[in-house]
Formats: sequence, structure tokens, C-alpha cells
Amino acid sequence: MIPPALIQVYADKERDYAIICQFVDGKVTRYDMKNLLYGVFEPLRDKEVFKNTLTILDNTAAWDLTGKRDETNCLTIDPWTLYNAEDITG
Repeated sequence: MIPPALIQVYADKERDYAIICQFVDGKVTRYDMKNLLYGVFEPLRDKEVFKNTLTILDNTAAWDLTGKRDETNCLTIDPWTLYNAEDITG
């Protein structure tokens, strides 16, 4: 089963290293990345990189570190993890 389409993702302005995800079904979630910024995700410790390379690829949040939209060189989060994150639907 595929999660509902992710239609918008952006860095949370209120919490460092968190993202806001909006889905086609109207659900909005917040996913906190603070505890994941090591190993493969370590480049995202740079707040500008975290905010400015965030995009949507393959129906999930991705950080396009090369700017080439090459999914093999992007950091991604499982789409179900994002969909099941903190629900902040207003």
C-alpha cells in the first residue's frame, strides 16, 4: 500500500531540524529530525543545507545535496514515517 501523496514539504520555522509535510488527503504532520543528524544524515546539521535542499522526490521528503535531482544521491525518509509523524492538521 502506498501512503497518500505528499504535496508540500518545508522546514518548520518554529523548530530546528523539523519538517512539515502536507498530504493530498489534507493531513499535515511534523517530523523532528534532531536525533537523526549523524551518519548519512550528518550533512543536514548545517541549517542552511537542511532548509535549502529539502524537496519532494518519489513521494517523500528528500534532501537533494547535489542539486541534480538524482534520487540515488539524495537523503530520504520513509513516506509512511512522515505520514505517521506528529499530526498537526489544523
